[in-house]
Amino acid sequence: MSNSEITLSELLFKALEDFPSGLFSSTKRNGKWYPVKLGEFKKRVKHTALGLHKLGIKAGDKVSLHAENSTEWLICDLAMQSIGVVSVPIYTTQHGDQIKYILENSDAKIHFVSNDDLFAETKPFIDEVENIQAVVTFFGSKHDHLKELTEIEKLGEELDKQNPELYSELRSRVKSDDLVTLIYTSGTTGMPKGVMLTQNNIASNVIASLEILPLPDEEFYSKNVLSYLPLSHVFERMVDYMYICRGCKIHYIEAVEDIRDDFQEVKPFFMATVPRLLEKIHTGVKVKGQELSGIRKNLYYWAIYLTESYDPENPPEGLDALKHKIADRTVYSKIRELFGGRFRGLVSGGAALTPEIFKFMNAIGFMSVQGYGLTETSPVIAAHSPGNMRVGSTGKPLRGVEIKIADDGEIITRGPNVMAGYYNDEEKTREVFTEDGWFKTGDIGKIDDDGFLYITDRKKSMFKLSTGKYVAPQNIENQISSSGFIEQVVVIGYQRKFCSALIVPAYENVVKRLKRDDYEPGKPYSSDEKVRSLIQQEVDKANKILSPWETVKRFELLEEPLTIESGDLTPTLKVKRPIVLQKFKAKIESMYQED
Repeated sequence: MSNSEITLSELLFKALEDFPSGLFSSTKRNGKWYPVKLGEFKKRVKHTALGLHKLGIKAGDKVSLHAENSTEWLICDLAMQSIGVVSVPIYTTQHGDQIKYILENSDAKIHFVSNDDLFAETKPFIDEVENIQAVVTFFGSKHDHLKELTEIEKLGEELDKQNPELYSELRSRVKSDDLVTLIYTSGTTGMPKGVMLTQNNIASNVIASLEILPLPDEEFYSKNVLSYLPLSHVFERMVDYMYICRGCKIHYIEAVEDIRDDFQEVKPFFMATVPRLLEKIHTGVKVKGQELSGIRKNLYYWAIYLTESYDPENPPEGLDALKHKIADRTVYSKIRELFGGRFRGLVSGGAALTPEIFKFMNAIGFMSVQGYGLTETSPVIAAHSPGNMRVGSTGKPLRGVEIKIADDGEIITRGPNVMAGYYNDEEKTREVFTEDGWFKTGDIGKIDDDGFLYITDRKKSMFKLSTGKYVAPQNIENQISSSGFIEQVVVIGYQRKFCSALIVPAYENVVKRLKRDDYEPGKPYSSDEKVRSLIQQEVDKANKILSPWETVKRFELLEEPLTIESGDLTPTLKVKRPIVLQKFKAKIESMYQED
C-alpha cells in the first residue's frame, strides 16, 4: 500500500493485529501502574468508537481531548480516527481562556476530560460553549451531569451486539485525505491556530520515520518504552504510533520529576524526549562526580570530559578506542545502570540538541538521535539515522520529504506530511505557503554538501543590533545554558548596542559549588555577589567561542525559573519572548541605562 492511499487508522489497526499478546500499555496514577492487555485495548477502542456513533457523532465531527498521557487517551484517539471523527487535543497546561477558544473555534461536539481536577479549568465556562453536547470523564466524576468513558463504552458494546457489521462499515468509509486531528499550536503570541492534519499526513510520517529508526526493528518488538512528553503534541503522538507499529509496550509515567524511579521500575528500551531533560541528566552526571574524591574523582571526570571529543559519525579508533573502552567499563556502564540497565536509545525533538549533549549521550552508550519538524509537518521533516549522525545537524530529510533554503535563509519544505492548512483561517494559511506550494517553516538554516540540515534559529527570534549586526539568539543561549550552573537563558538585544541576557541559575548546583569553598550564599540567591560571580565566569566561557557582536556584555539573574504555569513558556517549553520582555522590562532597561 502506497503512502498516498493509506489511512492512519489502517496502519495502526494492521499493527494491532500483529502486536504481541499480553500487555499493551500501562499508566501510572497515584504511584501505581495500571496495565491494559492487548485484547482489552482493542475491545475498548471499538466500543468507544461505536459509543460516539450512538451519541450522534459522525465522520468529520470534532471531539476534544483534554487529558494527561494515559492508555485512555490512546483509546479515545484510535476510536475517533477509526470512524473518521476529528480529535482536538488540548494541553493539560493550557488556561481556561485558550481552552474556551479552542472548543468554540473547532466546533467540538464532545469534550473528553480525564478527571475533576482538570475539568476545573473548563467548568466555569463550559455551559457557555453551545456546540458542546456532552462532557465525558475518563474516571469517576463528582459532577452529576458529566458522563463517564465507561458509559460510552457500554453504549458501544450494546450497539455492537445489535449490529456486528457496523464498526467495519464505519471504518471502511474513512479516506486518506480525511482530517484526523486538529491541533492548536501553542504559539508564542496570541491565540493558537488550528493545524489541520489528514490521515495520510501522519501515516506517511510514521512510515517514513520507521524506516530510519536508530536501532533494528526486531529489537523493539515486545520491549518496554517510556512516554512522558504530552500526547497533545504531535511529536510524542507520532512516536507512540511508531511504538504500536513495532510492538512496543508503552508505559505512561505520572510525573517527569519521578522519571528516575520509572526507569528502574519499567527498565525501558527506548523513549522520545526533549533536550531539556537530557541537559538535566548531563548536569546531574557532572555534579555527581563532586561526591567522589582522589583517583576515583579524577577518573570519573576524565571519562566525562572524554565524551566531548566523541563523534558518532566517526567512532574512535586505535588508542582513542582503547580510552573509550576503559571509560565505558569504569564510568559509562555505571551511568547506564541509572536508566534501568536495558535502555538502548532515544530520539530528541522539539528544540535543538547541543553538540555537547549529543556527543555525551552517544558516548556513554545510548544511540541518541534528533529530529526536526513542526506540528504543521506531522511533525518530522528531517532526522538522524544510523550512518547519518553528523554533529550539529538535524540529519537528512525523510523519504518523500523535500527541503530547500529560500533566498532569505528560511527553511521551506513540501511532502505528504505537510498540513492541509489552518482551520477557518485562509489568510494565515496563505501566509505560510509560497506561491508554488512550499511550506515556510519560520526557521533559518542551511544544508551542507552532504545533505545534512542545520537549524540556525527561528526567523522571528533573530534581531538586529543598533550596530547593524544580525544576531541569532538560540545559538548564544545554547552555549551559555550548556553550563551545569545555568538553567535558562533569554538573550536580548533588538535595536541595542550589545547583547544582554536574563539568566536563571541552576541554584541547587550553584549552592553546592559555593559550599565547597565554605561559602553559604544568602537569599535571595539572585542578589548574592558570589552567585553572580560564578555565573559571570560561565558567561565568560561561552563568550570566548562567540563572535564579538554575539557576546553577552551584561546579564540579570532571575530568582524563579520561567514556567508554563507562569505564562512564560509554551506547552512545548519554548520561551514566549514578547511576554518575557514585557514582564522583565525594568530589569532589561537597567542593563542598558549607562549606554
